[in-house]
Amino acid sequence: MFIILNYSIIKYMPELPEVETIRRGLAKRILAKTIKGISVAKLRLIKNSLAEFKKELIGNRFQAIDRVGKLLIFRLTKGHKYMLIHLKMTGQLIYKDKNELIAGGHNLPLIEDLPNKYSHIIFNFVGGAHLYFNDMRQFGYAQLVNKNSLEKIVAKYGLEPTSSSFSWLNFKKIFVNKKTKLKAFLLNQQQIAGIGNIYADEICWQVKILPWRPIAKIKEAELKRLYQACRRILAQAVSQGGTTFSAYRRADGKKGGYQTYLQVYGRQGQKCHRCRRLILKNKVAGRGTHYCLFCQK
Repeated sequence: MFIILNYSIIKYMPELPEVETIRRGLAKRILAKTIKGISVAKLRLIKNSLAEFKKELIGNRFQAIDRVGKLLIFRLTKGHKYMLIHLKMTGQLIYKDKNELIAGGHNLPLIEDLPNKYSHIIFNFVGGAHLYFNDMRQFGYAQLVNKNSLEKIVAKYGLEPTSSSFSWLNFKKIFVNKKTKLKAFLLNQQQIAGIGNIYADEICWQVKILPWRPIAKIKEAELKRLYQACRRILAQAVSQGGTTFSAYRRADGKKGGYQTYLQVYGRQGQKCHRCRRLILKNKVAGRGTHYCLFCQK
């Protein structure tokens, strides 16, 4: 299987459903493969010394791949260490083995020509397979941590919408005495882990609340609908393999299917599916935000 992707560049950061899809896809291919060598072209993408990074990883294997929010957690077989990878805005993980090429994250030019100038970290496995960490803008990172450090990092993340801890009671608690705008709150990873620009817009539209509404003015009945929308939309997006624009492909190389469910994101100038008025776009919390001024209050 050899897959060539679409390369037009747009600003799009993979969110919880996309990163979860990457996690599942890579887990089927790289677990139990021994790391033969590592090439690092940009030291700034590694939060450890190069010597430590290579010492812990070469000869080791990935035992499992976990995730919290948008952060991937690679559990190592030996040494009680974990490798963290965050793709940030333009990061991409690309697995290549013979004629198989799969990728997840942001799209990059000439992806079939590997390695290329964006291939900043390369994991070489015994048997000839490779995992490329490409990042055009170099905002992403890889980091080795021990269990104590991992627990401290994970503790900084908020509620995980796809976990059992994402209950109505816990959701309600995090909104108490908050004074920020709704969208800014949804994007805050210390409150809710994994929601980004796309799903924040979709959630706000679904519950008929304008993204800039102050949290203090959201009634409990609206908050309950917000909780239900967060669970439903993210669960559905995960089941569909995420949302596809030109910037994203699933780890099996296929397009994510959730774009067919989008109600508001990316539809500026088109008719709202509820009221048939035009979808507008403006900046809220520093991000391009899509909304219906008539449906959302």
